Amino acid sequence: MDNIARLDIAAIRSCLIDTQNNFKKINASLKVKRTPPSDTVIENLIAGYAKIDEYLVNGIDLFAYGNSGLLLELNYIVLYQHSTNSSIEKHSQFEATQSHFYDVRDGGIGQLMDWLALNENTDVWKRSAGIFTNILSQPQLFLEGNHRTGSLIMSYVLMREGYSPFVLSCENAKHFFEPAELSKKRRKKSLVDDFIYLPKQTRKFAKLLRSEQEKRRFLIT
Repeated sequence: MDNIARLDIAAIRSCLIDTQNNFKKINASLKVKRTPPSDTVIENLIAGYAKIDEYLVNGIDLFAYGNSGLLLELNYIVLYQHSTNSSIEKHSQFEATQSHFYDVRDGGIGQLMDWLALNENTDVWKRSAGIFTNILSQPQLFLEGNHRTGSLIMSYVLMREGYSPFVLSCENAKHFFEPAELSKKRRKKSLVDDFIYLPKQTRKFAKLLRSEQEKRRFLIT
């Protein structure tokens, strides 16, 4: 942790803007079309990357007892950091998310922590990918922003072990969105989904994360 690499925020911004500019091409490759990211979505996501960089520099363990609120903080950032919504709207929406996060049955932070405890010795690729499929599958960890917040949490896990973060790009978008769409249709605590479908999507994400490491273009060395 003492030698943790810093994020190259400028490179992340450049990649996300390029992805935004080429989203028509990306959508042409997808079975389920996605809404192109707005400028606000991109700036919120960049703020999220800056926040995980801060967590890592300060040696903060997102999954330590008592730190679950930091996961909620990431979700708040990707949804509202540069939002024009009123403070009252943001507060009301965040309260609903917080209630869901802690109390939802067969999901929520308790279920995610149980999964992490069972997979603490799994290699970093499957562990970070599994966190993502866990966040996306039903019931999702957050009411909104699961793809974006999940990407940040995956990136945090990878960077803790010296690897590059995951950043959506024109090249990886299809391999990111398609298994993500399938994961969203699956349900935690379902025998078939837990033992067949979710592990299958996790393997796809793990393969994508490993292949992205060859580039290492988002770290300041």
